[in-house]
Order: sequence, then structure tokens, then C-alpha cells
Amino acid sequence: MSGVQRSPVSGAMVVIAFSIVYLVWGSTYFFIKVAIQEIPPMIMAGIRFSAAGLLLMTWCVITGEKIFNRKNIFRATISGLMLLLVGNGAVVLAEKYLSSSLVAVIASTSPFWVVLLDSRNYKTNFSNRNTIAGLIIGFVGVVLLFSESAIHALSTTGNRWEIISLAILVIAAIAWGGGSLFVKYYSTGESQSVNASWQMLSAGIAFIPVSIVSGEWKNFHWQEVGSNSWFALLYLIVFGSLIAYSAYTWLLKVRPAVQVSTHGYVNPVVAVLLGTMLANEKMTVMQIAGLIFILLSVLLLNMAKYRSQSKQPVIKVQKTHKERILSEA
Repeated sequence: MSGVQRSPVSGAMVVIAFSIVYLVWGSTYFFIKVAIQEIPPMIMAGIRFSAAGLLLMTWCVITGEKIFNRKNIFRATISGLMLLLVGNGAVVLAEKYLSSSLVAVIASTSPFWVVLLDSRNYKTNFSNRNTIAGLIIGFVGVVLLFSESAIHALSTTGNRWEIISLAILVIAAIAWGGGSLFVKYYSTGESQSVNASWQMLSAGIAFIPVSIVSGEWKNFHWQEVGSNSWFALLYLIVFGSLIAYSAYTWLLKVRPAVQVSTHGYVNPVVAVLLGTMLANEKMTVMQIAGLIFILLSVLLLNMAKYRSQSKQPVIKVQKTHKERILSEA
């Protein structure tokens, strides 16, 4: 049982949703870096997800959605904490101590954890050569893409927080994979917007005590935050959370989790391209090779899904004698 939604889904909507997740989330590495230059990481994440959650929930109320369901809220809270508090929170914290390139390498392991944790689809995933090859080639591509900057980062003397950040990122990748599967199999209710709003709101609220315990509020002054950081935060709220996160949770309900997890490979590609265009960074031969590997991996993972669909048996219904007479009349 794949867990894929059986009702017809618009192919155009799927393409649009994937494009949003690929492009927008790839750009968030850059905007997170800009935002946390003047806003402490946990405070920034708390504002981002609280604001996005409240805005999306307000929209759900306006459109007549039922937002108060105890079972829905509980499950949305669990998935929100796994995906956003642990998964995204670790990325935000790590970018304070590590290069965004190294963060992207470790975060890109989430597709592997999706496969390893998705016990419902072990038979399908591990019996499909395209799926396994796509995962391996994709990770090799990410390593090639960031190997030079990663080696440079690891070759220098690391401080205690850099080492801790590396460990936290591995845990975050596992939490993101597990949270994605939890959304796919256990989220309830027909409205993905309602679920997404509770996920973001619960994570945003959870970031508040984390920011207090970490002491971020002691030396933080609102008036000292510049326009660039505020603009970056606004972009993360509207595009990174409201639009892209909603598209992601919807895709998890209508497409296989392994296929949706390919964003972990494509997002770093977008991050590199933005760095090239906005920060005048130059791409090396090894980075170009990495891009080719990543695009090949996404192609293989998508081919695996489409081939499995084409092999599904077609059930023919035998017509009765009366039905044959009527059809021939």
C-alpha cells in the first residue's frame, strides 16, 4: 500500500507545487543567512512560523474551514514539532556557526531517511533499481556540489558549537524524514491548509521558550534590526512558509514520500545558483558535475514512480448478456 491519495489530482497542480518547493525552499538558505545576521536564530524562527501559522489559520476561518478538532490539532502539533522545530530549527541554528554549503550537504540526507523509515513501502522502494540508484546518485551529486567548501570548512579548527551543530543537523535530517512520513500517513482532516496552519503555529510557539532558555532575548533590540533582515524574514514568512510549506504538505498527501523528498537534492542546487547570481560566486567544474548528477537522480526517482504506475493491472469488467445487447443496439 503506497498511501497515495486515490482521488484524481491535477498534473499541472503537482508540477506547480514541486516547482514552488524546489525553487522557494532552495532560496531560503540565502534568506535565512540574511535574516539571522541581525535577528537571533530561534527568535527569527519563532516569529516566522507563528506569523505564518496565524495568517494561514485566519484564511482558513475566512473560507469556512473547520479548524478546531482535537485529534487534528494533536497530530498536526506532533508533525509540526518534528518538521519545523527540530528539522528547520536545526538548519537555522547551524547557519549561525557553519557555512550554508555544509548545512545543505547534511540536510540533503533526508531522502535516505524517508526510505529507511518508510516501512510501509519497503517492498516497493528496495525492489526498484531506479529508486535506489536515484538516491545514491543524488547524494553523490550533492557531495560533488559542495565538496570543496565542505573540505575547507572541516579542515579548519572547529569550535565546540560547530561540532554540536553537525550532530544536531544529522538528528534534524532524521526528524524531517520521520515528520514527512507522519504527515503523509497520520494527518487527519480533508484540509491540508488547516493542518499546515497548526503545524506552523505549534512550532512557532515552541520556539519561544527555546529562545528564552538560549538567552537570545538578553541582548536583542528590535530597533537595531536593519531593513535587509526584516525583508528576509518577510520573504521566509510569505514564500518559505505560507506558500512553500503548504505546497509541501499537500504533495505528501498526493505523491510518494520518496518522490517529494527529492527537494533535499534540488534545494542546494537553487542555493548555489542564487549565490552565483546574487553574490558573484563562480561555479567550478566539480560543482557543474554535481548539478548534472542531481538532475539525473531526480529523473530516476520520477521514472521509478511512473513506471510502477504503468505496471498496475487494468481490471476488466465482463459484460453481462443483457449489457452486450444494449451496447450493440
